[in-house]
Amino acid sequence: MTHVLAVVGPTASGKTDLAAELAEALDTEVISADSMQVYCGMEIGTAQPSPAAQARAPHHFVGFLEPGEPFSAGVFRELALEKVRELNARGRIAVVAGGSGLYVRALIDGLFEGPGRDPHIRQRLHQEAEERGLEQLFERLREVDPAYAAAILPGDLRRIVRALEVHELTGTPLSEWHARHQQQAPTLNALQIGIAMPRPLLYGRINRRAHRMLEAGFLHEVHLLLRAGHERHLERIRSLGYREAAAYLGGRMTHQGMVEAMKQNTRRFAKRQLSWFRKDTRIHWLETGDPPNTSALRDQALRLLDSGRQGEAV
Repeated sequence: MTHVLAVVGPTASGKTDLAAELAEALDTEVISADSMQVYCGMEIGTAQPSPAAQARAPHHFVGFLEPGEPFSAGVFRELALEKVRELNARGRIAVVAGGSGLYVRALIDGLFEGPGRDPHIRQRLHQEAEERGLEQLFERLREVDPAYAAAILPGDLRRIVRALEVHELTGTPLSEWHARHQQQAPTLNALQIGIAMPRPLLYGRINRRAHRMLEAGFLHEVHLLLRAGHERHLERIRSLGYREAAAYLGGRMTHQGMVEAMKQNTRRFAKRQLSWFRKDTRIHWLETGDPPNTSALRDQALRLLDSGRQGEAV
């Protein structure tokens, strides 16, 4: 049977709504594969599923951790795989929704840790990040392993250091190690649906989302996180929007500068997401406009799922 129906694509493309519709149509549940939506108190900035979407189908791994609690692709795989097996045992397919390409791949293909670790290299890279800034390390990663850089946030210190460490140790990008593992490892039987939208339309949606976030109280959300002592967490993860809002609230950026930086950084992230997902030839891309025609996308996805089921039965 098909174990997983995954809905992937860049931020603001409509994954959350489509996943909820598919889960409702299939009488099943949604597994969120988003590295930031796991944190409570970050509902607006991470675009967590609305109460209406969650009322249509149960959602898992949304807002269940306190900001600052560690979470990784490996932990996600363990938790999500358990939920997939539970749903499959009840004759249900699991609907997975997320823009964190590494999380989706970890669930479907397993996670490959790569070569061993070198504490001296790690210590040096951490020191470089502290002295010269994490942005410089991320730019270096983009040069040596653009595919892996596309799958992570620019502020993910742990993954940036690990990828640079692997490249120094082996001369081979970590993304290539993952690709080799993908070819060899047993995988879940998954149908992956990608939402494709013309770039100008997607960027327009991203720009409008920034304004909607602010209208919905995003600055108050960030203020509460800072007041609760999560400033170090927000700086460490550098999640989209939060570092800009924190800079504005701290008097280090103008309001207009914050808004423009939020838009630009999110557009850049969406571009990297697309680069990551486009490399996976298993994804079936469905074209849509703005706003996304969620009903049409749902029907197309269900037809693909049915045709796959017929193939399994042959």
